[in-house]
Amino acid sequence: MLKIKEKIAYGLGDTASNIIFQTVMMFLLIYYTDVVGLSPALVGTLFLVVRIFDAITDPLMGAMADRTKTKWGQFRPYLLWLAIPFGLISVLAFSTFDLSENGKIIYAFATYSLLMIVYTAINIPYSALGGVLTADPKERVSVQSYRFVFGMLGGLIVAAGTMPLVEWFGAGDKALGYQYTMIAMSSLGVILFLLCFAGTKERVSPPEDQASTFKENFSHLWQNDQWRILCVAGLFLLSGQVLRGTLAVYYVKYYLGQPDQITLFMTLGMIGSILGAGLSQTLAKKVCKIKAYIALQSIAAFICILSYFVGKEQIFMAFTLFFFWNFFLQMATPLLWAKMADTIDYGHWKTGIRITGMIYSAVVFFIKLGVAVGGALAGWSLAYYGYQADVEQTELTQQGILLSFTVFPALGSILVAWVMRWYTLDDKKVDEIHQALQKQAL
Repeated sequence: MLKIKEKIAYGLGDTASNIIFQTVMMFLLIYYTDVVGLSPALVGTLFLVVRIFDAITDPLMGAMADRTKTKWGQFRPYLLWLAIPFGLISVLAFSTFDLSENGKIIYAFATYSLLMIVYTAINIPYSALGGVLTADPKERVSVQSYRFVFGMLGGLIVAAGTMPLVEWFGAGDKALGYQYTMIAMSSLGVILFLLCFAGTKERVSPPEDQASTFKENFSHLWQNDQWRILCVAGLFLLSGQVLRGTLAVYYVKYYLGQPDQITLFMTLGMIGSILGAGLSQTLAKKVCKIKAYIALQSIAAFICILSYFVGKEQIFMAFTLFFFWNFFLQMATPLLWAKMADTIDYGHWKTGIRITGMIYSAVVFFIKLGVAVGGALAGWSLAYYGYQADVEQTELTQQGILLSFTVFPALGSILVAWVMRWYTLDDKKVDEIHQALQKQAL
């Protein structure tokens, strides 16, 4: 059994990752539209193109990590090597210069592309690290619960701190405020990545005689039917989640008409996420992980649909539903990532080849496709419904923001629940596979 301090150390890596990921998801669109001055349609296209390119690099990064051999292990070294570059590029992505319109577009594409590449290079090994800290299937849920509790703490820092820090650092200059805020956030992220590196240890390794080419690994990957199900689920899940998360600021500012309450709204959502992720392990001990995951996605979808019927004046209800949506959705998240580790064992048992980095990176590939689709839909929907930055929105635009923030994300969760009906690695099957792999290792 892993010590709590090692689980905490692993979780700090996701705190660092989420300081950037949640900032991008919550604030990059409104930064580009309201500070840099780019059109929402252009930003939506930027998100789609860059994130699809970024997603393509994931399997390559996974294969590279699987072939990495150092005195620190396969995956931990990347936390040490890339923490500082990740922090520097994050600051550049939220920096503006006196450029022409075309110059701003080129700069946005270049810095956002670099940010996504370095995020892949550090986050894929970090994610795979969670699968090699322990071989115990039950401990994996615990590890992922710690990960996402601490990951959502990173989101809480972003939600509660970003807008106040922007105002404080910028003193009326939002561009300067965002830049200085990212310097502070990125510095913290670098420290946390280094603590994660120092406090963890890899314990599960591929068989010493394992040798396969990149092409063969892809063949083994495709034979893993349970991996394919998680990929489709991840695509639908993140499409809806990112769409809703990206439009949350617009929903509060322009639909509810409460721009001063954006920080409170986002903070409550993150508190709900932390509480949900913290209870995930308890739920997994009492209920089948597959049934629990399907039920939680169904509840999240219901809450989204219910939010559509909340009026502009029902501020308390809007905030409450956003809290519970995050609570139930993030209670499901550690279960999903624990399933990824289970599919690694399943693939090893089925093909005789263990490809930890490839499987994590391939699932993350589809998750990032979902992030790309969700981010693009957010920008395109704003453009379609006639959004104009920092002005009172028309009734059509407000209704478009409401529809895109509530009903469309609900469809994502409904599709996830439907797809997961074909996932068969329940607790009994996972235990059988785990025992078979132990016998093979003897």
